[in-house]
Amino acid sequence: MSHIFPRHTKYAPPTVSHGAGVYLYDQTGKQYLDASGGAAVSCLGHSDAHVLAAIKSQLDQVAFAHTGFFTSQAAEALADKLVAHAPDGLDRVYLLSGGSEAVEAALKLARQYFLEIGQPQRQHIIARRQSYHGNTLGALATGGNMWRREPFAPLMIDTSHIAPCYAYRDQQASETAQTYGQRVATELETEILRLGPESVIAFVAEPVVGATMGAVPPVPGYFKRIREICDRYGVLLILDEVMCGMGRCGDLFACAHDGISPDILTIAKGLGAGYQPVGAMMCSGEIYRAIKDGSGFFQHGHTYMGHPVAAAAALAVLDRLIDDDLVSQAREMGERLRGALNDRFAEHPNVGDIRGRGLFWGLEFVKDRSDKTPFAPKVGFAKKLKAAAFEAGLIVYPMSGTIDGKHGDHVLLAPPFIIDNNHIDELVDKLGRALEASL
Repeated sequence: MSHIFPRHTKYAPPTVSHGAGVYLYDQTGKQYLDASGGAAVSCLGHSDAHVLAAIKSQLDQVAFAHTGFFTSQAAEALADKLVAHAPDGLDRVYLLSGGSEAVEAALKLARQYFLEIGQPQRQHIIARRQSYHGNTLGALATGGNMWRREPFAPLMIDTSHIAPCYAYRDQQASETAQTYGQRVATELETEILRLGPESVIAFVAEPVVGATMGAVPPVPGYFKRIREICDRYGVLLILDEVMCGMGRCGDLFACAHDGISPDILTIAKGLGAGYQPVGAMMCSGEIYRAIKDGSGFFQHGHTYMGHPVAAAAALAVLDRLIDDDLVSQAREMGERLRGALNDRFAEHPNVGDIRGRGLFWGLEFVKDRSDKTPFAPKVGFAKKLKAAAFEAGLIVYPMSGTIDGKHGDHVLLAPPFIIDNNHIDELVDKLGRALEASL
């Protein structure tokens, strides 16, 4: 009998044996193509020699030193490399152990920044419906994933939510992509004015929405308008790239595609590629100086932040992404995956939309393609698809509640950047068979 408290108490998953390249194997020897990178984590696959060597080398030096007493060469080098390739203005790195921690740190830093500069009345956070920013209470309150939020609503801070940029469902027939994007972006200004511009701390968004809606990119011009609104009212822009960043969308930082820089940015998942638990919050020099020249102390922290082994692993991952140019490979293979998905599913009567960037793709499923009617929630379509794909030896990331937290189903694909053409053929074939089995 297992004493592990699992994610789902009514399901006993197989025990993983080992990983090699884009595959994982269970103890029976069954092979699974990891087409979602777990949860968009394993961007380098499961046996990258460079990262493994870096971890072993760091362990030979020192495994742990608390950041209340020491910094480490690994952490310093990681921060240097991140800043060297970061969006303009981001020049400080706060290392953590994962995405939820990074978002919590971002929210608290944003609040403390306004305390330090004499604007304590700023207390409101604005985010978007159908978003996801983590499972700790602050991050969960900020996110708009309704089924995750609902049980814990009494424990959460009050957060405003505006519409997502979700062209497939919300763009009107009379609108161009540009006018649609400007319309939904302007909801941010409306909400800031409703709350009172002097009371708003930040707007939080994923550049490409991940788990909750399935790789939904914004329309062109949307985020430039968001940036303009934030600047007009002195509101901080926090971009959550925990899932969509670190090369996943074809640029090292996903916001590069939209030509903007945030005030605070969060990364995780692909930063450590699954080899170590690691995340980071990056902030502008202006925000850092407000702390440095004010109280001098960011009132936050975790025991394992800046962990030397995690930092060494993340630095080695960056070596592969940047020095070995695997970000370009993600972009190239992403185009091939896009083509293969469209060839196989673009005319499928139950595939309503295929969307994404880089190696980050989502398929939204519908009962009736002509009017975009979703499957009824009681069908449990996403759950069926996951089970059918896993049986076929394919790991994908399906989710229900795509449209409003209750209705709609999608699948998220985020394979390792080392995927090749044969793997793409295998992925699409197994996904097709799983889809038919689910129907």
